[in-house]
Amino acid sequence: MSNLNAKFRHSHRGAQEAGRRELISRSLQSAQHCLEDQDYGTAYAHYLLVLNLAPELKTSVKETFQFTLFKWAEELDSLARIQDLFNCYEQALELYPNDEVICNSMGEHLFRMGFRDEAAGYFHKAVKLNPDFADAKENFYRVANWLVERWHFIMLNDAKRNLTYLKAIENAVCSGCKSVLDIGTGTGILSMFAKKAGASSVFACELSKTMYELACDVVAANNMDKEIKLLHLKSLDIEIPKDIPERVSLVVTETVDAGLFGEGIVESLIHAWEHLLLQPKPKNQDVNTKDYGQVIPASATVFGMAVECKEIRRHHRVGTQEVAGVHLPRSVKFFSPTHASAGSEETVEPYTTEKLSRIPGGYVPLTEPFQIMTVDFNNLQELKSLAHRKPWKLSQPVTEGGMLDAIVVWFVLQLDDEHALSTSPSEETCWEQAVYPVQGLPDYSVKAGDTVMMEVCCQDCYLKIQKISFLTSECGMDCSDRDEMLSLGNEAELCNALASLQTASEQDDKGQVCVLESTEIALLNNVPYHECFRAAMGKVLSSLNPSKDLESMDIDRHGCGVNIQEGQSKSSVDVVPDPLYVLDVSEGFSILPIIAGKLGPVKAYSSIEKEQHQAVLNVISEANNFPKETVEFWLSQLEDENVVLQRPKSDKLWSIIILDVIETSGLIQQEVMEKAAISRCLLQSGGKIFPQYVLVYGMLVESQSLLLESAVQGTEPTLGFNIAPFINQFKVPVRVYLDLSTLPCVPLSKPAELLRLDLMNPLLNTASREVKTESSVKKDVQRVYQRCAEIFFTSF
Repeated sequence: MSNLNAKFRHSHRGAQEAGRRELISRSLQSAQHCLEDQDYGTAYAHYLLVLNLAPELKTSVKETFQFTLFKWAEELDSLARIQDLFNCYEQALELYPNDEVICNSMGEHLFRMGFRDEAAGYFHKAVKLNPDFADAKENFYRVANWLVERWHFIMLNDAKRNLTYLKAIENAVCSGCKSVLDIGTGTGILSMFAKKAGASSVFACELSKTMYELACDVVAANNMDKEIKLLHLKSLDIEIPKDIPERVSLVVTETVDAGLFGEGIVESLIHAWEHLLLQPKPKNQDVNTKDYGQVIPASATVFGMAVECKEIRRHHRVGTQEVAGVHLPRSVKFFSPTHASAGSEETVEPYTTEKLSRIPGGYVPLTEPFQIMTVDFNNLQELKSLAHRKPWKLSQPVTEGGMLDAIVVWFVLQLDDEHALSTSPSEETCWEQAVYPVQGLPDYSVKAGDTVMMEVCCQDCYLKIQKISFLTSECGMDCSDRDEMLSLGNEAELCNALASLQTASEQDDKGQVCVLESTEIALLNNVPYHECFRAAMGKVLSSLNPSKDLESMDIDRHGCGVNIQEGQSKSSVDVVPDPLYVLDVSEGFSILPIIAGKLGPVKAYSSIEKEQHQAVLNVISEANNFPKETVEFWLSQLEDENVVLQRPKSDKLWSIIILDVIETSGLIQQEVMEKAAISRCLLQSGGKIFPQYVLVYGMLVESQSLLLESAVQGTEPTLGFNIAPFINQFKVPVRVYLDLSTLPCVPLSKPAELLRLDLMNPLLNTASREVKTESSVKKDVQRVYQRCAEIFFTSF
């Protein structure tokens, strides 16, 4: 009987195995048929079944499975089936947990959807699995700039800052603060300071997944992982006793930005005082410190100064009414996002940041430094009142005449009674200053004796300086007391005073407002750039026009275009030539289509997307007497906005296509050569892509500043703690948004041409090229190249 059972079981297993093999074979065939029919979803399901039934086939079907996964993921993405997309990748990674290609692709989808922390994890894993995987390395380097911002390196290299914090923490712990919470721990350095100082229990929280994992590695490497409890939490979400056993006696934090409040320090400290800290020590009472709570930093004093600065002006105010022959009407009011934040319902950072000591062209102080406010971080009621405090007015006398370009702000962070850190532009500091550009005034020229006025408030976790204005000295008004109403002798004086008070408020309701990024404003101010485009486009369009119309038309008074109406009136019987088609697909706001429209019978298309920008371009067109149909918006003409490069009409080709080649970061645009190849097929005979080619230059430099901004330099600046090997994993081989004119450096060679990127004739491009350059400074060659290995500049 037992033999019969054994034979039955053996026969049953055999039948099952045969059935399994048959199902696998049929599923593979079905998957192949689905791929031929481009039914990627069904093909993916078949491959999942095959790989679950036959893990031994993983290697043989790997490439086809990857192809199917990626195609199906593209479809899911286009259908906004995001959860299904991620489910597919999770299933794929269960089957191929160590596949760098799938990890990298998963990271790309996550990054596009804004999940930068998660994307970085997949890119990092892909690089670890295959250090030579170029796509994963490039993706990781790109996301590293987002995840571990460059200021982490600068601050960790600032030995003075680190030592000052260490001394203040030692004082607090020695005076009785034995339990410590580090809010926004970053790499964990302040937590380790507290433990080194003798704190009995140390807790640290960090919201960023990347920085939390980095801090875990750092704390473990310094043998403190059993003594410091790290929490992957926002401090507002910490609960007692769930996350920490009881209230702590000391909170340490450096969650401050250049504008002091922008990292949310006020909100986090209000919550800490209410839920996580012991009660504050009573003032003027000699009590035991260990029974009370305190915060490092203890307080801050914010200072400001009015300045003239051409570089700030260039990025925040359009300084001309005419660009390459195009008239910019006064009814159009250009503003940068900092000005727009004043009336915006969205939370927009109301300032930019600059390291004034390095700003191109420098700056001129127009007033003495003045105190804006103070804040006591150990006073809960004061912290609570900040958000509800009504705006207050400040006035400051002008001591030096010039152009009122910005109010610059810095602060002194008082860690305790003995130790302070200043972010002043006159200090050697790792900090930048907050810059509030002045915009929207009819005149910006001030002279000694005038009075700069402004309104200050703390709103949406930001320090806001708004309604910046000035009062001329001729009025005889005393503005020194900001709390008293202005009084004047008679109605005439009042009218004169109001007329001299230059504010933007009276202009808010007039004209067409256009908010541009600071880089877009700087480009609009770049007259040589637009003049160069005008000359190049004029040359191409003149050569393509088969008639004499361009020659017979009158050049307008600026010598940059033609008066079409006058030209047509001279010979009304002439046949109007077909227009030449110009397409501008460069990113951001651009007036190049209007410049093209001034060069003859042209139909220009702009790829501008924002409705506000389109409205402004229409206003500019009307101001330049263009027929309404001269400039149109290309994206509204397309059935599929993903296919931007296509014919203007079924029977027409482009005369000029303007591409974006260089990002504002300084990098060459991805897929630019593919776009150029498509563009060449869409050009009429004699048509051109602009720019036609790009020359890339490089130069060797020696720069201590760049080294400090790129990697932590050993254990000395971090006071003996081992942090460098871990954060330097996020060191990137290419620094972006780098302005050579602001970088303290010593040139070691002359600029050398590295490559030519030709968009019209790709045969002139070379895949690789060896460039030799001679050092212009006599130094040890080995040391120079070691220090310059990661220092690479391009100029175009």
